[in-house]
Amino acid sequence: MKIRPTGVIPPMTTPFTSSGEIDLKLVAPQVGWLIGAGCHGMAAGGSTGEGHTLDHEEYRDLIAATVEAAKGRAPVIAGIIVDSTRDAIRRGKLVRDMDVAALQVTPVHYLFKPDEQAMVDHFRRMADETGMPIIIYNVVPWSYLSPALLTRIMTEVPLVVGVKQSAGDLKLFADLMMMAPDKLIYSAVDALMYPSYTLGAHGSIAAILTAAPHASVELWDAVKAGDHATALELHKKLLTVWNAVIADNLPACTRYAQTLQGLPKTYPRAPMPEASPAQQAAIGKALAGLGALGAQVEAAE
Repeated sequence: MKIRPTGVIPPMTTPFTSSGEIDLKLVAPQVGWLIGAGCHGMAAGGSTGEGHTLDHEEYRDLIAATVEAAKGRAPVIAGIIVDSTRDAIRRGKLVRDMDVAALQVTPVHYLFKPDEQAMVDHFRRMADETGMPIIIYNVVPWSYLSPALLTRIMTEVPLVVGVKQSAGDLKLFADLMMMAPDKLIYSAVDALMYPSYTLGAHGSIAAILTAAPHASVELWDAVKAGDHATALELHKKLLTVWNAVIADNLPACTRYAQTLQGLPKTYPRAPMPEASPAQQAAIGKALAGLGALGAQVEAAE
């Protein structure tokens, strides 16, 4: 890798208009806001960004706009959420000539689960044909990869440089940290960032970071400084925010949290509904308790 991204790496929301089109001019304000909050990088086109809804042209343009807005100030990771090796490779090739640090790739998520060798072959072909570093986004419930299989893939395919470990099981996260200590292991256990960091996570890529980036960076810094009293207090407040945004329309709730902190209003892509009045009230209350409603948006350069 040119760079090993570590630290707080929020997965950006994609700025859709009310008619469902991408408003690319609203990518830069979000990038500037995240960098202004102290974030160490950003991911675009992932699940929080509703990347599964993007066609190839939209995907290419979104990643290009994100890279352009970042201007080398922070690494950009490109998410890929598709159901075939062929499509994953095609998307990787669309962005490999951009200044992208790595691809974040979900396992294929059919209604059935490919066997272990098929998973290894999937990531090997992606690495061979794109030549890009790959981070496995281990999130799909019916296609969830064990620590042993993840370690096997990273051992057999050197360009698979890490894992974004999701779901709420810290035992699996801890096992993975022990089995692959030389790889990049990111936490996407949104409710449990504090213990993830104390277990040695190299960073995080999770929606809670996008909803509350300033406090998320403060939590990372507190753990790094050994200030566990501050870290525990931030954990409790961030958990309240997470409990307010976690829902089937998580991307919509995350973008509403961003809007309350000054970013332009954007919309989820249909059929995902916007945050309901009850969700909006809970999100506003949680962010107020976090002291986030006074956070200012840094103007994009």
